[in-house]
Amino acid sequence: MKRILVVDDAGFMRASLKMMLERHGHQVVGEAENGLVAVTKYKEIRPDIVTMDITMPVCDGIKAVKMIKEFDPDAKVIMISSMGQECFVRDAILAGAKGFIVKPFKEDYVIQAIEKL
Repeated sequence: MKRILVVDDAGFMRASLKMMLERHGHQVVGEAENGLVAVTKYKEIRPDIVTMDITMPVCDGIKAVKMIKEFDPDAKVIMISSMGQECFVRDAILAGAKGFIVKPFKEDYVIQAIEKL
């Protein structure tokens, strides 16, 4: 079982990911609607894994990954990207993300990505 922080500006997406993850025995220990909230919650909760949307208001996912990695170089972050944002995924990986999931995603792919880490 992994302890996971789910970060996405869309509430329905957070809820969808939470249901998928919990159905497979993982624990969602926190949710955040933007990158700044994600960084704060990461520092408080210290989850095993973060799922991070790229495009969000206030602070995008790439900036948030950089801030989390500065705080904890061992942080495990999986980026989540819409089809048209794949160019940003490279930047996210360079920032320290351990992988990426493309929206719309299949449940099996999400679980495989989580369980690889």
